[in-house]
Amino acid sequence: MKILLIGEYSNVHATLAKGLRELGHEVVVASDGDGWKNYDRDVDLRRASTRRGVSLCYFLRLLRCFRHFRGFDVVQLINPVFISLKGERIAPFYRYLRRHNRRVFLGAFGMDYYWVKAGLDCTTFRYSDFNIGTKVREREDNRIWIADWLKGSKGTLNHLIARDCDGIVAGLYEYYTAYKKEWEHKLRFIPFPIDADAATLIPDFEKKVFAPNRKVRFFIGIQRARNSYKGTDIMLRALLRLKEQYPDAVEIVQVENVPFEQYKQLLLSSDVLLDQLYAYTPAMNALQAMAQGLIVVGGGEPENYEILGCSDLRPILNVQPNEESVYEALSWLVEHKSEIPNLSHESRIYIERYHDHIKVARQYLDFWQSSSFSSCPPLNQRS
Repeated sequence: MKILLIGEYSNVHATLAKGLRELGHEVVVASDGDGWKNYDRDVDLRRASTRRGVSLCYFLRLLRCFRHFRGFDVVQLINPVFISLKGERIAPFYRYLRRHNRRVFLGAFGMDYYWVKAGLDCTTFRYSDFNIGTKVREREDNRIWIADWLKGSKGTLNHLIARDCDGIVAGLYEYYTAYKKEWEHKLRFIPFPIDADAATLIPDFEKKVFAPNRKVRFFIGIQRARNSYKGTDIMLRALLRLKEQYPDAVEIVQVENVPFEQYKQLLLSSDVLLDQLYAYTPAMNALQAMAQGLIVVGGGEPENYEILGCSDLRPILNVQPNEESVYEALSWLVEHKSEIPNLSHESRIYIERYHDHIKVARQYLDFWQSSSFSSCPPLNQRS
């Protein structure tokens, strides 16, 4: 099968492409590398800046690139905004892909109309990036998301693609739930892909005991532009409190905006990752850490395990979206160091069972080839 994956979030498409290629398929990844993270891609769609001259050059480069985006069995978009243009200018590129390829699928992997709408209704989720219970989180960014997605051209584009595409893939429970009410008939949940075989395990992974005198190393990654949005500010406060309480038992590894390859290496020096306070589920950063044998403190709500069909593993230290809950989870780890090796191994098993990139690629192939989403005959399966 010939497959085009356009756009990138946190290495989803690059990792999926690897799994598909190992199954014998021809795959092209075209993306901007997800900005400073600089993930692998075959066709570079980076936009250097929004200056007038640079923007014109970028638009002309897109036109040249898209001439080659024809004749694919499957095209998958990472998001309705799959290239760095305004919503109304993306629509003609979508129609071109639709016209010149057999099937087009939309990824529900991040910020879009349905995710913003579900978060702001204060009923779909107990908490999210947008709400805590029945109250909207008061954040400056909310005005931007509302203007862009609920009232602007990005939302119009999202409706167009969701209605017109052959199917929608959701990578997390939250995104599945956000789309389910309106698009359940063409929606499928498929876990994010992780190449566990390529993940370098932390040095202490094979040890069955945690040395009593060794400090517990906590890793926290800061994205300056999303610090408050993802709750990293609150998690960091709890971590600094922990360091004050247990100065001889805690070590903090704190990094800001580093490329993916460097990020993976920095994880190796740690035992625990703090990630995404307002999530029900672990996303790509957390899953990568779990593949390396780290324990994740973050989103591990019952809904996460239910959608996976997991009844026997609970490797994630789930926290509620407040500083005290995070602090209690971190304190528990420090006071129960003997549990760290077991949780570390459960983390790795969890990835191998549910997120292995080959298993995930097969789920994508099954979904893409489903005849219920298109009048086209089933695609020829290879491998």
